[in-house]
Amino acid sequence: MKIPDELINCRAETAIVLGSGLGRFAENLPQTFSVDYGAIDGLPVSGVPGHAGRFVVASLVGQPLLIAQGRVHLYEGWSAQDVVKNISLMHAIGIRKILLTNAAGTLNSSYLPGSWMMLSDHINLLGASPLSGGPNFVDMSHVYSPRLRGIFLQIAKEAGITLHEGVYAAMHGPQFETPAEIRMLKAIGSDAVGMSTVPEAIQARALGMEVAGFSCLTNWAAGLSPTPLSHEDVHAVGQDAAGQMIELLLKALPKI
Repeated sequence: MKIPDELINCRAETAIVLGSGLGRFAENLPQTFSVDYGAIDGLPVSGVPGHAGRFVVASLVGQPLLIAQGRVHLYEGWSAQDVVKNISLMHAIGIRKILLTNAAGTLNSSYLPGSWMMLSDHINLLGASPLSGGPNFVDMSHVYSPRLRGIFLQIAKEAGITLHEGVYAAMHGPQFETPAEIRMLKAIGSDAVGMSTVPEAIQARALGMEVAGFSCLTNWAAGLSPTPLSHEDVHAVGQDAAGQMIELLLKALPKI
């Protein structure tokens, strides 16, 4: 994979991956460089609306930040190894702390749509792992950094931002879950459900990166609301909620 020199030399140590509807976060920051995923040989490109498919080097409170606007998914036909090529690229250029965001359905009656949930753990129901192919026995006791979680919780409290914590379940998709599947997920301890993030978190931990994860709770999961689910609604709520994450990151990055 040929990585552009501007990425290699960006000097960023922290990166954020933006999920569905969250792409405008990058547009609110001073940018120094951007490159489309398609311009980097070997890097897969998503065709899902709401995933711009580019890296942006931006400045946040005077520090360089690498932003990945969008990701690819298993449900698009990519392998688990393809899905995490962005993570391997970021590690190769010096990223050591990564913030993964996604749009998710909420299963927890106390976690309302439009709010944010920080991942305390996850359940991998994708049927795949990016570490398949060898004896890659990586410890997953603390996938999501207790240090980073503590920083974000404290800052959210000080700023008056609602930031829940909970367990994220990853399902393959692309169809939304059935009410029966949602009942199963609730029974095994899930607070939110989505179709991404977990492979990236696994790969990042395997590379020794410090990980935090955030779900924008865009809708009630199937069976918890009479309204049918749609990707357009997910995208719209993600756009509306992006401002809270921007505020949280502005305050958190200097301490990360």
